Amino acid sequence: MYERHHYIGGKAVEGTSGRFGPIFNPSTGEEAGKVALANKGEVEAAIATAEAAFPEWANTSVVKRARVLQNLVHILYREKDKLAEALSAEHGKVFSDAQGDVQRGLEVAEFAQGIPHLIKGEFSDNVSTGIDMYSMRKPLGVVAGITPFNFPAMIPLWMSCMAIACGNTYILKPSEKDPTVPLMLADCWKEAGLPDGVFNVVNGDKEAVDTVCTDPRVKAVSFVGSTPIAQYVYATATAHGKRCQAMGGAKNHMIVMPDADLEQVTDALMGAAYGSAGERCMAISVAVPVGQAVADKMVEMLKPRVEALKVGHSMDPLAEMGPLVTADHMKKVRGYLDLAEQEGADVVVDGRDFQYNMQGYENGYYMGGSLFDHVKPEMRTYKEEIFGPTLQILRTESFDEAASLPSIHEFGNGTSIYTRDGDTAREYVNRVEVGMVGVNVPIPVPLAFHTFGGWKNSAFGDINQHGMEGVRFYTKTKTVTSRWPTGIRSGAEFVIPTLNG
Repeated sequence: MYERHHYIGGKAVEGTSGRFGPIFNPSTGEEAGKVALANKGEVEAAIATAEAAFPEWANTSVVKRARVLQNLVHILYREKDKLAEALSAEHGKVFSDAQGDVQRGLEVAEFAQGIPHLIKGEFSDNVSTGIDMYSMRKPLGVVAGITPFNFPAMIPLWMSCMAIACGNTYILKPSEKDPTVPLMLADCWKEAGLPDGVFNVVNGDKEAVDTVCTDPRVKAVSFVGSTPIAQYVYATATAHGKRCQAMGGAKNHMIVMPDADLEQVTDALMGAAYGSAGERCMAISVAVPVGQAVADKMVEMLKPRVEALKVGHSMDPLAEMGPLVTADHMKKVRGYLDLAEQEGADVVVDGRDFQYNMQGYENGYYMGGSLFDHVKPEMRTYKEEIFGPTLQILRTESFDEAASLPSIHEFGNGTSIYTRDGDTAREYVNRVEVGMVGVNVPIPVPLAFHTFGGWKNSAFGDINQHGMEGVRFYTKTKTVTSRWPTGIRSGAEFVIPTLNG
């Protein structure tokens, strides 16, 4: 049994609240450790530390800040496998997927190295006789990130790299389900040369969340998690005058046109639906074939693949899918599958029947992949996010019918279309009311130099994550109008300044 506490002011700090949460190894079902849950006073102490560190970091040369990011990138590459092993042990995603988790966060660190260019303002000389005008992007101050269990490396790096590069100081409140990797990232920042107090980790639950959302010293809050909590965080943070971006849930559709390569579609759906046990906000959870013949053939091809899905211990090199994150989450997913059957969906492959019998791992949180056909838009299991290893087939008769489904769904995170026809793809991309779209790409997560964010109930707030949107979120603009004395006096003017040439 190990313990995880906090990281404040450049060092590990033991929790004093006396409250702890359990940390499980999903592959074995054993309680592996416990994590301290901070009270309000502990979070406030971390905020005070970050506030004290802000003036010096904000005034640090942007080139020196970039060099810290450069150092961090080298350290993350060196530590990538260690981070992935710790991530795999506490989350349950297979090792190769855990490596990808670290890599996608690392890529934002690589992008943030360019902060001297990214943060440049604008300059206009001689906007009026003898008058110049220019703008600067200035850091906000103390900012906070509240991150989910399913990406304990990637999302903390998405948020913290952009925030810190822009000159802010940072409070990370990671998921209490897998806290080890965020604390390891703190060590990486320290080794990279980041001054003490700029990056802090406070483990906790709702009390910690409420504190960062209401404390006036925190100027911005970034969140990723379920939609109900995203709505709560956004409402609470903005009610207390904070800038907030809150990313919520998803129900991502893949439209499969009659001309699509079904071999390619099957490969894509296997990875996009069952990778990471479906615990991804960008997972494809609904396949929408156009035409009964396409649907029949697709189900026929998927069935043996789903039945043969290699489920195992997260560190098993042959495993394609590991366990779910907790026993409670597995129970929730199984409940949705029970409901799907009650609602009248056809069970093609039933992941509830899966038993992992390798000695010593019988109590792990394992499920097989599930495949449900003839799902209807009115079903609750279609409307809600399951967040597990299941794929629903919703049959349609036309492109128009298929294309309308993602647009009218309450979530608008990601979608994909598989087709050989450029006109169809272009029409879909332009028409669909979703934030991220893939064309013959199953999981359209933008790279670090573009922006990540959904629409509708998948995202709250006007500014998305990373890319140039990340720079905008973590900075505020200051515009300066300047004129230097020339010895010429024009007298007092009592009207608003206008452009007189």
